[in-house]
Amino acid sequence: MSKQPPVISRLELDQPETLAQLDLACREWGVFYLTNHGVSETDTLFQQTRTFFSEPREKKNEVRRTRENAWGYFDKELTKNTLDWKEIFDFGPERGDFVPQWPAGHPALRQACEAYYAACERVSFELLSAISANLGVRGGLLFHAFEPEHASFVRLNYYPHCPEPAAPTGLAVPERGYLGVNHHTDSGALTLLLADEHPGLEVFVHNTWHAVPPLPGALIINLGDVIQVWSNDRYKSPIHRVRGQCGAARISIPFFLNPRESFDYAPLPSASAELPNYLPINFGEFRRQRVAGDYADSGEEVQIKQYRIEKKEPR
Repeated sequence: MSKQPPVISRLELDQPETLAQLDLACREWGVFYLTNHGVSETDTLFQQTRTFFSEPREKKNEVRRTRENAWGYFDKELTKNTLDWKEIFDFGPERGDFVPQWPAGHPALRQACEAYYAACERVSFELLSAISANLGVRGGLLFHAFEPEHASFVRLNYYPHCPEPAAPTGLAVPERGYLGVNHHTDSGALTLLLADEHPGLEVFVHNTWHAVPPLPGALIINLGDVIQVWSNDRYKSPIHRVRGQCGAARISIPFFLNPRESFDYAPLPSASAELPNYLPINFGEFRRQRVAGDYADSGEEVQIKQYRIEKKEPR
């Protein structure tokens, strides 16, 4: 296993060697760097994000998200029932009660966010097509999971100076101090992460935390729970966390590629010759239970392991 996640070029995703490299990255790490991604004007997005989060708290609270409307600003999110040391701003297309809230006086923020969403959406489906091919599924066949309207969204993460950063060993939450985000997996299919120059992201692989520092000009891609289930555990949705920032603040901007709310996903017949490891999972129901835990300490977070099929040992 390499010392850091592989680097893969988007321009070579149709090459057999690159597909083999992608397969290895998905099996060993669940995360990789993507170069030549074509997502442009990121400097403007970073600038607008910094400007928004530098506003007074009462100004940011004018677009505060709620249980009913998940698009907007929030600063009390929990992961593993533990407070994260961060502020966020979520946005996506209008869907039911989810209505975008844009802060007054920041028209350039909306323009930059919408352009980033559209660019990441295009790249995500290119990656999904390549991953599908490695799983023995004809390219584009899995796209129906995202039609006619997928539940994807973009998050602006702001990690301010943390006076007491923590880094517990193993899969523990801090007994003292804070993490920027406590350990978790992503519930969707793919996450595309744009990060500034400050390190912080770590993945838990082979029972050890590994730093995933920013690579200039690259996006950081990690798999989500949907792909782990589709692959019948051939690919892993990596457990990851973000270290608290001591000193300079950190910004990261993930795009979460999520299926439509009504979609039921299960292991693909082509992914393994073995019996399926999971029962079918309704994405909307799963996501709602996960999001509910973001707001309050409401018991153990829902995980795909709770849908795992217990297999009897042969006699």
